[in-house]
Amino acid sequence: MADLQNRPRAELTELELAKLEEYEFTNGPLSVLQQSVRNHSQVLISCRNNKKLLARVKAFDRHCNMVLENVKEMWTEVPRTSKGKKGRPVNKDRFISKMFLRGDSVILVLRSTA
Repeated sequence: MADLQNRPRAELTELELAKLEEYEFTNGPLSVLQQSVRNHSQVLISCRNNKKLLARVKAFDRHCNMVLENVKEMWTEVPRTSKGKKGRPVNKDRFISKMFLRGDSVILVLRSTA
């Protein structure tokens, strides 16, 4: 496998590219998503809009585009008082049964211990 990793991708055959991608999905950083799909376990996803998603991954690709199920979206809002000052931060959440998440909004993916 080290031989495939060290060669430029342009020199690899279709079969070698498929083997390399499978190896990277099972052993590289994308293995967190791969395990979630296989075990139906939850992951915690931190997004660029300062929201967190606790969800089960149904499918994903190399760009971290994901199809998610049973999503709990969580964020914090700071309301304004009547005098225009910042109030106390309020934690909010909502449930979404199915969601497509575009990979460019993903910052971090963690295995969930819950």
